[in-house]
This record gives sequence, C-alpha cells and structure tokens, in this order.
Amino acid sequence: MRLPGSKSMTARALVLAALATGPSVIERPLRARDTELMAAGLRALGIGLDASDDERWLVEPAPLRGPARVDVGLAGTIMRFLPPAAALAEGSVEFDGDPQARNRPLRPIVEALRSLGVSIDASAIGGLPLTVRGAGLVEGGEAVIDASASSQFVSGLLLSAPRFANGLVLRHEGPPVPSAPHLRMTTHMLRAAGAVVDESVPDVWAVEPSELQGRTWVIEPDLSGAAPFFAAAMVTGGAVTLSGWPAESWQPVDRLTELLTALGAEVTRSADGLTVRGTGRLSGLTADLSEVSELTPVVAALAALADGPSELRGVEHIRGHETDRIAALVAELGKVGAEVTEFRDGLRIVPRPLHAAEFETYADHRMAHAAAVIGLAVPGMSLTDVACTSKTLPEFPELWAELVARS
Repeated sequence: MRLPGSKSMTARALVLAALATGPSVIERPLRARDTELMAAGLRALGIGLDASDDERWLVEPAPLRGPARVDVGLAGTIMRFLPPAAALAEGSVEFDGDPQARNRPLRPIVEALRSLGVSIDASAIGGLPLTVRGAGLVEGGEAVIDASASSQFVSGLLLSAPRFANGLVLRHEGPPVPSAPHLRMTTHMLRAAGAVVDESVPDVWAVEPSELQGRTWVIEPDLSGAAPFFAAAMVTGGAVTLSGWPAESWQPVDRLTELLTALGAEVTRSADGLTVRGTGRLSGLTADLSEVSELTPVVAALAALADGPSELRGVEHIRGHETDRIAALVAELGKVGAEVTEFRDGLRIVPRPLHAAEFETYADHRMAHAAAVIGLAVPGMSLTDVACTSKTLPEFPELWAELVARS
C-alpha cells in the first residue's frame, strides 16, 4: 500500500518554506486537517501557498503581517510552530483552536518567547487563546526552556531562529526531552534549508542568524500513520508493504523495526518498500517508548492481544496530547477485558480474553487506530468516532476497509 506523506515533515517543510528567501515546492505532502490548518495559518500571515495539486504544493514567501487569526484545531505543530514565526510579523496574530486544544501544554514556549522580548497575551495557564503582538523583528539571543512535556517546544523555536536578528541559543533544563527523532528531523531540515545549527552540547541548540533557502522538499510516507497497518499484518499473520519508503529516512524507522520485531513481527526493507510480516505469534514486551511515543496506542493494542504481559514506559508527556492517552488507554483496554495497570509514565498490560465494546476515541486519531487493530481480533468492536482520523489521515476508514477486504 501507499500512504500519504509524513505529518511531521510536511509541517516543518511548510514553516521553513514560508520563512525562506525564495519559493519552495513540497512534493507528496500530507493533506489532512493538521496540515490544511497549518497552510491556512500561513496564508493568514501573508504567505502565498497553492495547494490545488495534491502531489505538489507551491509556497511563495512574503513579509509576515497581521492582524491575523490562526485556527490551530487540535494540532500541537501549529500551536507551537507558528507563534515564533508570528513574532516576526508586523501586527497582532491571534491563536485559538478546538476546546481540547486549550488544555494542551504551551506555557514553556510562551515564556521562552517573552524572555526574547516578544509581547504575548496568553490564558491564565499560559496557553490558548493567545495573541502574539509581532513587531516585525525578534532580537533573539539566549533562552532557557523546559521541553520535557514536548519536543515541539524546541522545534518550534528552532524553525524560526535563523530569522532572529541574533539567532538563538536554546538551553533545555528539566527532565529529558521526549521524541528525540523529531528533534533530529528539525535540525536535519534546518540544515537542508541552509541554516547553521550546532547541537554538539547535550540539551543545547545554537542556531546562527541566516537566510533560509527555498528548495524542493520530498516528503516521506508517514511512519506513525503506517503503524496500525503494520499492526494489522501482525494480528492476522499476513504481510503489509509500505511502498515508496526511502533508503535514507529522517523518521525513526530503526526504532519501529526494533519494537515490531520484539512484538513478534518480521520486518524487512527492499526496493519494494518497508514490509512487516506477521509470524502467527504476538509476544509481550517491556519497552521505553519515549522516542516514539506516537506509537504507544497501537503498541498497547498489540500488547493486549499478545501471549504475555507488557510494560510500556517513558511516555508521561502523552498525557498532554490530543487527550490524556495513558488514562484513555487504561480505560478503553480495560473496557474490552485487558488487565491494565496505570503508571505516571506508562502502563502495564496483562492480556486476558477480550470481548466487544464501544471504544471511546476522545477525538484522538491514535485511539481510533488502536481500536481498529483490536477489532481485527475481537468481533463486534465499534468506535465512537472514526472521523477523528481526519486529523492526520482522512483516508484511514477507506484504506482500512480496503485492506481488510483484500485479505
């Protein structure tokens, strides 16, 4: 099967293209709610963005300006990537989104921008709704941030940092930053656009002031979006090949391979793509998912169908995602019959005979993915809301139905 492009790469490419000195092309981008809202936000700031061709988006940079209003939906990438860019605009830029978005962590990036001289009005908890009062210039310099709740706090600041007058030296102080592969994607893409980034000192990122170059960005298939389809192969003892997979990837394919192999799959890469094959057995595992926390719901679903206990740790920060994913998984996996123990940073799952139930999605696309995986092995499962998958993969219901029909 072929999947749309990576949400993470598409979001970063859009911001870097908007801040460049010349036009850019984004090939095979993800067209989903998160990226459509990101594109709309950039247009509101004055950027020319033609997304009429699904396979090839054209971005024409322009001076950023307000007044503007940006709807972030429920997207962490928008609420954390665009305020630093909005600080470069002339005029005020207002940000708000879905009701649940007001509960997502945002204070660290707001405080970091304020320490750099940016004027921001935010809610009582330091989040949405917020207004960035852009002055057309950010001096930059040094800032300290606690990014333990989300690596997007760091990525959001780094993406705009080349346009700061003095660049940026950003220092993280606090518990470890999660999702390190996403940070590596940010710094790789910055360098590909011509930025100079030094990350040789742990928890310190130094970005020199420079011009970003317009270029062609070729977006890889979305690895997180592929996870439920790979899981389908494992649950049914079949095989799924994700075509179009590049030989050199900016996504954590090695970590995904390790996890799926530990759970009992055979994973191979070839000219045809990335293939996951079920072996007829699902094994329990103990894993630190801090680098690949987006995979937690699907891995938890596989663990509930395994032949032994599993313990998934290192993901406290997913309590601040679209929903509190740890609490949601405890509730919904327990509802279908699994024995689940909740930890501050994860959960322990002891498989038990499962039965059908209505699986609550909490407006969270990854929860819908988990339910779909369980539904392959438990007849009669239902979802409260499959439309939430439009956040990152609008085609999910059709792709899933087609996959099941083919098998």
